[in-house]
Amino acid sequence: MLISEPEIVADASSSRLPKARLLVDASDAKGNVSVQNIQLFDGGEGAVPHFHRISCEFFYVTKGELEFWEDGQIYQLGAGDCALVLPGVPHAFGAAKGSDADVLVTIAPGVERFEYFRILGGIVSGKVPEDELARREDEFDTYFVDAQDWRAHRGG
Repeated sequence: MLISEPEIVADASSSRLPKARLLVDASDAKGNVSVQNIQLFDGGEGAVPHFHRISCEFFYVTKGELEFWEDGQIYQLGAGDCALVLPGVPHAFGAAKGSDADVLVTIAPGVERFEYFRILGGIVSGKVPEDELARREDEFDTYFVDAQDWRAHRGG
């Protein structure tokens, strides 16, 4: 059994960065799973469009309203709703306008997410080059895609 203190990654000065409670990383679970609790602020972005080649990603909304894009379709998820994204399926998510959202995210098999979120924080704060995550797609099993319909829906 693993009992751990969550690592909290957040930039309180920026609503661009979600508050992430990193609960279990892949290295803690022998590669089987990684788990995060993501808190998104009113209309805040959770993840830009991407897919995973190896991992499934499970989302469980514990509070608020989440907008979820999966392969060209946009869904509204509320507290108690969940979504499972299979490998190879592009997806993105963010809090709905007018709503904060909390979501539990589980990735299996696990991927080292703690370092991913540290890099993301560095990008937002300007300390890490903007293309750092794109250069490390294989390491994090996160491959970015262009989704103009999601961008247009989110107002960007």
